[in-house]
Amino acid sequence: MSENVLPFPRRLPARRPIAPSAVIGMLIFVVTELMLYAGFISAFTITKAAYNTWPPIGQPRLPAGETLVNSLALLGSGVALFFAGRAFRREPQSAKRPMLLALLLGAYFVGFQGVEWMRLLGQGLTFTSSNHGAFFYLIIGSHALHASVAVLALSYGYFRLVRGKLTQGAFLATQVFWYFVVCVWPFLYVRVYL
Repeated sequence: MSENVLPFPRRLPARRPIAPSAVIGMLIFVVTELMLYAGFISAFTITKAAYNTWPPIGQPRLPAGETLVNSLALLGSGVALFFAGRAFRREPQSAKRPMLLALLLGAYFVGFQGVEWMRLLGQGLTFTSSNHGAFFYLIIGSHALHASVAVLALSYGYFRLVRGKLTQGAFLATQVFWYFVVCVWPFLYVRVYL
């Protein structure tokens, strides 16, 4: 055996991870969901271009004004979570108030969207009433599902925070998911409601 060859492989020094595994996993999930929404919006745009008037005759217009107010609540929740993140880095327990505000504003958004859906169903906009209804419930419904799951994640994170058991990785992963829900909404609102 040569003097320069070691009989066993050398151990490399342990590397510090770039980000917690939960955050990397959530980022991968968010990127795939962005592709899903890109496909939804592309199909919607092509379908909408085939019509002379939109929404189709006999279908209700979407309540853009009321939904704008609701949208501001969602954006406000994103801002509140940003401040919760800053507070969490300094002293985790100081993030309670802004995280609770983010949670309440997010729950308000989801609840108000449900009220909007009930009104639209009452006006005859259903999944099978037209392409307008089908795309509305597909795109906005998909976002509502994401928002509902994100509100549950915020709730779980908040209760772990109150108990002093919320890790930075879990907080950051929740933050990434919530920011996805918040940031994709303005694009959906502009494209579908206006």
